[in-house]
Formats: sequence, structure tokens, C-alpha cells
Amino acid sequence: MTCLLGIDVGTYESKGVLVDSGGRILASAARPHPMAIPRPGWAEHDAETVWWADFVSLARELPKQAGVSGPQIAAVSTSGIAPCVLPVDAAGTPLRPAILYGVDTRASAEGKELTAALGEEWILSQTGSALSSQAAGPKILWIRRHEPDVWRRTARIHTSTSYLVHRLTGRSVMDHYTAAAYGPLYNLRARGWDPRALSLVCEASLLPELDWSAAVAGRVSPAAAAETGLAEGTVVAVGTADAASEAVAAGVLDPGDCMLMYGSTLFFVQICSGLPSSRTQWPTVYLEPGTYALAAGMSTTGALTRWFRDTFAREELAAEQGGGVNAYQALSDAASRVPPGSQGLMVLPHFSGERTPINDPEARGVIVGLTLSHGRPEIFRAILEGIAFGIRHNIEAMAEAGAAPRRLVAIGGGVRNRLWVQIVSNATGLPQTVQNTPGACYGDAVLAAISVGQLQRMSQARRWLPSGTEVRPDPAATGVYDRLYRIYRELYDGTKAVSHRLASIF
Repeated sequence: MTCLLGIDVGTYESKGVLVDSGGRILASAARPHPMAIPRPGWAEHDAETVWWADFVSLARELPKQAGVSGPQIAAVSTSGIAPCVLPVDAAGTPLRPAILYGVDTRASAEGKELTAALGEEWILSQTGSALSSQAAGPKILWIRRHEPDVWRRTARIHTSTSYLVHRLTGRSVMDHYTAAAYGPLYNLRARGWDPRALSLVCEASLLPELDWSAAVAGRVSPAAAAETGLAEGTVVAVGTADAASEAVAAGVLDPGDCMLMYGSTLFFVQICSGLPSSRTQWPTVYLEPGTYALAAGMSTTGALTRWFRDTFAREELAAEQGGGVNAYQALSDAASRVPPGSQGLMVLPHFSGERTPINDPEARGVIVGLTLSHGRPEIFRAILEGIAFGIRHNIEAMAEAGAAPRRLVAIGGGVRNRLWVQIVSNATGLPQTVQNTPGACYGDAVLAAISVGQLQRMSQARRWLPSGTEVRPDPAATGVYDRLYRIYRELYDGTKAVSHRLASIF
């Protein structure tokens, strides 16, 4: 038997699978971990105790669980939250916690500065999208400006996946899809790091080499073999960002397919036949040469429901820990008895700023319409509805870019909340195919299979995947949400100035 190992590092959890050469899952496991928020608008992970420790733990457990030895694993591929910014020294040792993707909004001033220096039109034409909190370039500049001691010792800058690959193989390499989120440093036209943008941020030597996601990055080194239990010489694929691996696992493989990844944040990946153009979302190259996608992301979705649970549902959490109903399920059961519109409540889910399509790191969460008659069920449902309206806004922006989704595929831990998924279909008026694969780690296993020739191309992954289940919109609820969506759009415009003033004070 030859096996394939896929491991994904998420915002609050790492997951792994071991599959056989036909895609059958032999073992799966997960490792929860924290996300540090040292200041409002900051989000960090410790690369050693989160990224690498989770990888090592899963790499050791999964073969043992399946009764497989290290030499039987033909290849490993990883994915992770991206783009992250992790400076390391010449020995590869992290110099500070990794600055995470768009949920970290600390570098808004640097983003504005780079936009002024390079010109918005140049950035759009060369990198495909305007700078937002998702872009890594401003965060690198932030470290250079605010942490000079760290910067003097920085020998390389990694994202989550490239750091894991470096720990496994000694090579510094990043896939093109992830690199495209290192705006404005990656030039979509040239498929490489851009000299003009680099002159304002960092030397090219600090950034990893570039390659495609299923290419062979290297082989497991003796030191990594000793730590992980993998056999020395095991093939390691370049890997990619978690959202792209999720899309592969969801069967999002053809132009018009659009993934909705229900996680701590919500991420969209739409496959396109050519490079799209958008001022509000993220056109990008994809995982193989000649493939393209339009990506988008909301900053606070599953993290918002988690915040609500942890802050306002402690009794439900205690009951769950005592063997009772899952706390999320208890909240959803109560919210399901509230009619669409949450009895006049509406939520802007911008609790960590917002990425697409408003691209406003100073946006803030808003709950409007509260009366003494409202309780937790109404507020929780209004949160789910606010997220659904944000999804609709992104889908409309895709259509405006000439890339209207033809098929929505829902994946991620949030799809277990069927009320949330149903509300999204009701609010958008669109059906969704719900895939219950293990997620990005399964997409990683696909990339590992391609790296050693067990699959020849991404589209062949379809034969590994189940058909999924369909969720269809309720026309009556859609009519209600059509009216409320217009108010949702007005609510952001009406509260934007106040939110920005508050953000400037705190």
C-alpha cells in the first residue's frame, strides 16, 4: 500500500488525513490551537508551537492510527492560512509570531503609502487587485518600520505553508497562488516578484522561490524525519493556501465553480477561464499553469459565531462539556424558531474590519434594531443573516467582474450548522452543494498524489469525491431577504463615518 498525507493549518485548528492511492480515507485527526490577538486589529500565530507542533503531532498520529509505516507514505502536502508574514533568521528560526492574513489589519497606513507610491492603477494592472488588509506587502513594511531589531536579523520571510515546507526539506518555496496575495510584490503578468514593488518593501532574496502547488518542493530531511516520523526522502509538494486546497476538496475544478469555505473567516474561490478584472476582489493565477481564479474573503464569520458562543452561551458550553447538546446546535435550534429578519434586528459582521468587497480595515461590527423584546435567539440569527448578506454582496461583486458563479459549493466546519447554510441560500436566492469531505487537508492529499504521478492533473480528483447534498432556497424567505438586503447595504454606508472615528480613537 502507498499512502498520501495531507495536513492543513487553520486559524483555530489543524487537520490531517491519510488516504490510499484511490482517495479512501484511512485516518483523520485534528488539533485545536489558539489565535493570539495581542491588540485590537492584530492576529498572530506562534509558528513553532502552532504550525510546526501541529504538523509533527498529526504526522505521527495518522500513520499509527491507520497501521501504516513511514516508508508507505509516498508524498506529503500541506496547506495553511495565507498570506501570513513570518520573518526568520539565517538558521530558519522565527523572529516573532507570524502576522496572519486579512483578519490582521495593523498595516493599513503602509497599504495606503504603497498605493500612493505605486499608483492604484499600476497596482490593479500588475497585481490584479487593490491593496487591502489581505495583502502581505504592507505587513512586511510594517515590520521593517516598527520592529527594526527584528528586521535587521530577518533572512527570509515565510507564509504558513512555505515555513512547513522549509522545516521538512530545507528549501524556501511558495506556490504562485499564495504569492499572488503578497501584493503588491507579485506581478500577475510576469508570474514573479516585481522589482518596482520590491524596491519599496524588501530585497527579493528575502522571499521564497516560486513554483506550482503540486510540484515537488523537495524531500524530507534526516532532521525532519526524526521529528515527524516520516521516512527520510519522502516527497514533499509545494502546497498552497488553505482556501485553494479546500476548493480542490470541494470539487471546485471547472470555470464557473465557486467555493464558499465556511470557516473562522469565509473565503470564496471561483474558477475562471481567463484572468478576471476586479477592483474589489482578488483575481489570481490558480494551482496549475494556465489556470485562473477570482478569490474573495470576509474577515469575521465563524469567528463571530464563536465569539457569540463563548461570550453569551456559557451555560450551553457547560452543558456540552457535561455530555449535552453541542452549544452551537443549541443556539441554532433556538434561532431556527425566529422568523427571517430576526424580529427587526440587523448585524454588520465587520468585527475585525472587512475584506471584500468593501475592503475597509476600519469597519466595525454593528447591531441595529435592538429592543427589550430581543434575546439571544434573535441576535444569533441576525448574526447569521448579516454574514449571509455579506456573502450576497461578494457574489454580486463577482458578477460585476464578469465572473458570476454558475455553481456554489459549500465546505468547511460551518456547514455543520445547517441553519446558517440555509439562510445563505435564502439570502442569495442560490442553491448550494454541500460537500462533507475533511476539507483542505483532503485537497492537500490530492496535491500530494499529483506530485508523485498518482493523479496526472487536478481535474482527476473528481473521481475521489462524493456527490454532496443540495440546499435550495425557500422562495418565501428569499422575498423577505431581498427587502432586507437593501437596508443592509445602506447600514454600512450610514455607519461608516462613525465606525472610522471610533477606530481612530481606539
